[in-house]
Amino acid sequence: MLNNFPELLINSRFYIELKLDGSQEPVDAYFMECKGFKHSQEVIEVCEVTPKKWGKASSGYIVRTKVPGNVKTNNITLRRGMTKSATLWKWFEAVQEGNWAKQRRDGSLTIYNQAANPQARFEFQGAWPVSYIVSDLSSSGTDLEIEEMEIAIEIFKRQQ
Repeated sequence: MLNNFPELLINSRFYIELKLDGSQEPVDAYFMECKGFKHSQEVIEVCEVTPKKWGKASSGYIVRTKVPGNVKTNNITLRRGMTKSATLWKWFEAVQEGNWAKQRRDGSLTIYNQAANPQARFEFQGAWPVSYIVSDLSSSGTDLEIEEMEIAIEIFKRQQ
């Protein structure tokens, strides 16, 4: 019975693939954190009055129906330990210079099980950077310097 139960995936075994222009590194970035993957659908509420009378009311019965509206994909935020690589910054800079249409990139997020086998894969398309943040500095600090980038994505899908 226990063997048929699917393994619950932990959120610390993931890999994000994102290939950028001008990259000299085999991997553009290893990310420590990824947040904001959200794909939602708006709810449109339609209200109509029927001719059927309700209770002691002299007018019709109000019926509310909820129907699906527009689909929305949120921006995602990627965080990593800062390295000497300026690839993420150059991507952000290229978009700021007005070259955003040519800078849209596709990528994927893969989540692995404990045996390091891929179990869930999410693909995103049309990504471009919205903001770039470097963590605060302190002369007495010993924490890693963190580089954070928020990216807008147009399409977000879960693959088999």
